[in-house]
Amino acid sequence: MTEAVDAAELVGEFRTPRNAFQEAPGSIHNDAVASKLGFKGGTVPGSVHMDQFVPQILATYGQDWFGTGNMSLYFTQATVDAEQVRAVLAPGAERAELRMYNEAGDLICRGTANLDAHDPRSELEVRMAQQRPAGEGALRILAEIALGEEQAGIPLRVDIEALDKALEKITEPNDLYAKDHVLPPSHAIKLSHQVRPVVLKKVKSSVGLFGALEVRHLKGPLKAGRNYLGRTKILKLTESPKAEAAWYDVFITDAESGEEVAVVRYMLRFMKASSPLWTEAA
Repeated sequence: MTEAVDAAELVGEFRTPRNAFQEAPGSIHNDAVASKLGFKGGTVPGSVHMDQFVPQILATYGQDWFGTGNMSLYFTQATVDAEQVRAVLAPGAERAELRMYNEAGDLICRGTANLDAHDPRSELEVRMAQQRPAGEGALRILAEIALGEEQAGIPLRVDIEALDKALEKITEPNDLYAKDHVLPPSHAIKLSHQVRPVVLKKVKSSVGLFGALEVRHLKGPLKAGRNYLGRTKILKLTESPKAEAAWYDVFITDAESGEEVAVVRYMLRFMKASSPLWTEAA
């Protein structure tokens, strides 16, 4: 449910997203691992926060958004298990602006949404264009990843039972998920993230986390219980004082029809402080 605080914005209620991966060893979602890297604790996956924007998006664009819509988020601060956050949507003529805040008013993420799957000014399109590619020899964790590298024919599937179980904790329930097995944005990420062992198999020892995510529905909705195939392409490799980052697309094809039905864009950050390639050389 959302409430209009003024003529321009729809503001959701505070919710408490859960971190279902606290026990994962070596993961940013693990309290011990995250704390060593300077986080407050094991982080809630950024994909979970995407679901919280859906009520405002559907109020703005209707259910057609699951067929042709785009959601693009850049994460500015990680949250921990049950940390309360609220979603804000400001409608616009060409796209909506998305923001999320915690109770202290800190910005958790910002982004865009609209009905145009190929929005040339989506949050990630703009962010990626602004990033300077990593210089020669600057990468250690991603040193063996090649710009433009592609992988294809990767099986993708989310079972109905897995979706049903996840819906027990989702921040914003919807009958489309429960009755029609439509994948919420978090599960569009879950589906496409199954390519990770293939597309990032040459990443050196490190801890990674979602830095930005974009879901583009081409001929949706994506659904649980269907078989899909993934094709990936590395778009950009960047680095900052704290992290190396891989930007890549996952093109999702319906395995039965052969139609391309969605594209998910990732920016994954790999923390330098988590890799012996950086810590032992310091």
